[in-house]
Amino acid sequence: MKRRDFITLLGGGVTAWPLAARAQQPAIPVVGWLDATTPEATALQLEAFRRGLSETGFVDGRSVKIEYRWAENRYAQLPAMAADLVSRRVDVIVANGQSAAALAAKTATTTIPIVFRFGADPIKVGLVSNLNRPEGNVTGVTTFSIELNKKKLEILHSLVPATATIALLVNPDSPTADSVVQDLQKAAQALGRRLLVLRASNEREIEPAFAGIVEQSAGGLYVTPDGFFSAIHGQLAVLAARHRMPAMHETRLFARAGGLICYGADGVEATRLAGIYVAQILKGAKPADLPVLQPTKFYLVINLKTAKTLGITIPNALLVQATELIE
Repeated sequence: MKRRDFITLLGGGVTAWPLAARAQQPAIPVVGWLDATTPEATALQLEAFRRGLSETGFVDGRSVKIEYRWAENRYAQLPAMAADLVSRRVDVIVANGQSAAALAAKTATTTIPIVFRFGADPIKVGLVSNLNRPEGNVTGVTTFSIELNKKKLEILHSLVPATATIALLVNPDSPTADSVVQDLQKAAQALGRRLLVLRASNEREIEPAFAGIVEQSAGGLYVTPDGFFSAIHGQLAVLAARHRMPAMHETRLFARAGGLICYGADGVEATRLAGIYVAQILKGAKPADLPVLQPTKFYLVINLKTAKTLGITIPNALLVQATELIE
């Protein structure tokens, strides 16, 4: 072999070795993020999710890739988005913020692991049959915010004890809407109060809903837990202030935006835990062996400035329980 040919062969080999080594490297896993709301509404949760991944050894963009699907509060689009993630053969699907997302994912696949994060009872909505040992390919974290509905209605009633009618804002597109209304109707009757049910599934329907509250002379508003209502917490706070309406919401951002009161579990912490579960699954854990996690941290946020504007005296029992007072 001539020296020139040897050098050419050697040069070609040097070039080929990195390519061959690169081809043998395993592809980084892909996580499908299926969300009923918007990137803006989920920013804090997404940051917490990435933190949970990193705590368990996965860094977004380096050792794991996230494929995002945002329904933009149009829940009817979730089944098609879930099917798209399945067709792309993602390694895990995260269903965040609404049981509708988790149900869409479960309908789309029985093999790809699914980790949910929402506020409903996963047994009642049909996702798992047992919290400690979920069957099949589904597990996750629930904040049980819907299960707290009765308590939250009682808190609102304690702030407006003289009112005969409390308005209830519900998203009819939510799979849990009917059961939530039924449960709260019973709770309102037990308190001796009438419940005015108003429905809105998009921003165009919010102002007409508030007009209905005023027309029916409701003395308080309870916003049911829902990803859409969390996304528009600022708009709801503005309208509640405009109509001088004492209102209860799930997300603490509502009170910080001027709403009266918020009570619920820490959804950001729940999403961090979902990130840890996803990382464990990527390392080989099976969803059926990961129990559904439940909340351990709750918050009660009261806007004292709003209470003063509305002429509402906050009971001492609530003040001592508050995790945050806004003055």
